[in-house]
Amino acid sequence: MKLMEKLWEKAKADRKKIVLAEGEEERNLQACEKILNNKIANVALVGDENNIKEKAKSLGLNIDGAEIFDPETSDKTEGYAKEFYELRKHKGMTLEKADKIVRDPLYFATMMVKMNDGDGLVSGAVHTTGDLLRPGLQIVKTKKGAKVVSSAFIMEVPNCEFGESGMLLFSDCAVNPNPTSEQLASIAISTAETAKSLCDMDAKVAMLSFSTMGSAKHELVDKVVEATKLAKEQRSDLDIDGELQLDAAIVKKVADLKAPESNVAGKANVLVFPDLQAGNIGYKLVQRFAKAEAIGPICQGFAKPINDLSRGCSSDDIVNVVAVTAVQAQNMTK
Repeated sequence: MKLMEKLWEKAKADRKKIVLAEGEEERNLQACEKILNNKIANVALVGDENNIKEKAKSLGLNIDGAEIFDPETSDKTEGYAKEFYELRKHKGMTLEKADKIVRDPLYFATMMVKMNDGDGLVSGAVHTTGDLLRPGLQIVKTKKGAKVVSSAFIMEVPNCEFGESGMLLFSDCAVNPNPTSEQLASIAISTAETAKSLCDMDAKVAMLSFSTMGSAKHELVDKVVEATKLAKEQRSDLDIDGELQLDAAIVKKVADLKAPESNVAGKANVLVFPDLQAGNIGYKLVQRFAKAEAIGPICQGFAKPINDLSRGCSSDDIVNVVAVTAVQAQNMTK
């Protein structure tokens, strides 16, 4: 059984309410019907109620099982505005301004998750990553211990001996352009936790660089060395090592030559890239050249599950991200 099939089954076993902030958008409505029909999650759609119902009808979709929340008419809007004001008054927020802001569907949806009216949030079919992260960081914020919100892709590579029979996690490939050592350490820990919670995988985390164990000297290498040290200090229970070149991280013969004493080299199933350029290029190379399935980006580090979509996503992509979000919500309530 492929990972996505396993995540569907996990999601079905304990259905969570996932909020779709772009409730009037066609692909979200198509996904909503599929999610409800397959009993993957309970769905809350945010948007103009009349527009949602008319759009669904015109598309021939049955979304009767979904809850619809219209920020302009909802009885929750007033309470959300007051809570948002309390969260942001130290930044000069006024109650009047808060009332206006929470009527934005993304902010309303994020407040739903904050106030436990939803278990997780999915958006991004028409909004940018920044649009999603901004209210997430202002309202839900990062979980305890996380220095930064980051992303991971679960890569399933066919006919591949690397990682866990071709399954590896790549991070960060979508959020942080140039993380500091402290942030890179946090990204490594978050990705190890994602590997366990979503893939049931004991992570072996490689901190990637163009150097292996001191083979090159450069400030870029120094950042990875320091990040590795910090990650090990913070989570001594995790297998994290570096700095490692990619071949040393995943190829046993190379690891035996370049890093024979490492407990990760040659066996890595989590690859932490030193910056966003490397991570984004790396996952797309593997996706295209190796015909890998790339599941993500999966957001990590939020106090509650919030996940992003590609603006080029299909309705099936949305269904899968909802399943991931639902399983994350299950794990957060354990």
